[in-house]
Amino acid sequence: MFDRHFAHWPAGLPRKLEIPHVTLWHNLEVSAARYPEKVAYWFYGKPLTYARLKAEAQALAGYLQRGCGVKRGDRVVLYAQNSPQFVIAYYATLRADAVVVPANPMVKTEEFSHYVQDSGGRVAVVMQDLFPYAEPLLGRDLDRCIVGTYAEYIDPGTDLAVPDFVRAPAAVPDRGGVTAWQAALAPGYVPGAHEARENDLACLPYTSGTTGLPKGCLLSHRNLMATAAGGNAWSGITCEVVGLGVLPMFHLTGMQASINGALHAGTTTVLLARWDREAAARLIERHRVTHWTAITTMVVDFLANPKLGDYDLSSLERIGGGGAAMPEALAAKIESVFGLRFVEGYGLTETAAPSHSNPQQRPKRQCAGIPFLNTDARVLDPVTLAELGPNEVGEIVVHGPQVFGGYWNQPKATEAAFVEHDGKCFFRTSASGLRTERSQQNHVAQGHHRQPSSRPPKAP
Repeated sequence: MFDRHFAHWPAGLPRKLEIPHVTLWHNLEVSAARYPEKVAYWFYGKPLTYARLKAEAQALAGYLQRGCGVKRGDRVVLYAQNSPQFVIAYYATLRADAVVVPANPMVKTEEFSHYVQDSGGRVAVVMQDLFPYAEPLLGRDLDRCIVGTYAEYIDPGTDLAVPDFVRAPAAVPDRGGVTAWQAALAPGYVPGAHEARENDLACLPYTSGTTGLPKGCLLSHRNLMATAAGGNAWSGITCEVVGLGVLPMFHLTGMQASINGALHAGTTTVLLARWDREAAARLIERHRVTHWTAITTMVVDFLANPKLGDYDLSSLERIGGGGAAMPEALAAKIESVFGLRFVEGYGLTETAAPSHSNPQQRPKRQCAGIPFLNTDARVLDPVTLAELGPNEVGEIVVHGPQVFGGYWNQPKATEAAFVEHDGKCFFRTSASGLRTERSQQNHVAQGHHRQPSSRPPKAP
């Protein structure tokens, strides 16, 4: 195993982390039991407690099962901007033993239909701003849409600049195949016993390469738990953390930072449906935000705010992320403004976000970092597959518990994505079409995917 990086290993962190042998739902169950009245999410001035989050996720899970016929392993498409409903629907799907298919909220009908048709999802949870793009699929590819309204989860008297689509009152159409969000919750259906297991499929995010249609990535509960629990250990995340949730939740970085990792630790997350530098600064000050996972272009915009000096940002303890290499001048400005060093990382949808990250105590500028917890990463010659040494250029390959199970219904692409090396099965990062988490700088969103009928013959 590659071990040169252990010379720079985070102080006090074990070299291996035992991953909990439970599903992601267990994280919410535990945090709700520990901190029932604690705020899990703030959304434009309105709090959502852990107790309410769990209760509504259970009620929606019951409706998915009893009202929509969702069964274990079925796919449920989630088409929404960042919001409490995104989290509730995500965990309701998991509680129903089903699979979350997160759709990029920036796509329209044609692209959205790919998520639906490719995944085979017959039920979708859709927010009303996006419903016009989903409606043409009803009665054809979709049997039912549960339609939510953002305004039901905000404080109407907030002084924050609320986007029009978030403030819009409920206007769910009365037509066949459509159920309003509150109508789905109202019966309070109790879901059946939670039967999913750690190796069951939990999420089917879509990743697009340089050519072809987006491919679905098979991510199990265990894959996502590896970087949720691992990310918390790596960054010292505890229940006292207050995070700023501004990265899109359908994307793995935002999903792990603001949903799965947050609920594992029992943190509080302050959400924005869309990026707004003024609102972000105000929320950091108001809620004493301690941790912010961002992308480089977002930080550039934030620091360019001429009114930035009007806000007290002293609560921030950590800023990190990826999306692009951090320019030297920007890194220096971050240090001068916040007194913090930006912690860069690297990962892909296929690795449930991080495969590499910089140590907290030694973040190196313009560097993707060292192999993550429980991760064996090498650099191979892409043609001969011979292992390369320091300062040699080749292809990064990754072996670890966060590595996905293959591409949904894409056996040839799955076979090409893995290579046997040194007695292990490694994921070839070039298989992603070179579209890694770093590419967020070009589009703060991503999307497109499906699930194979079986896992690859040699699981990583």
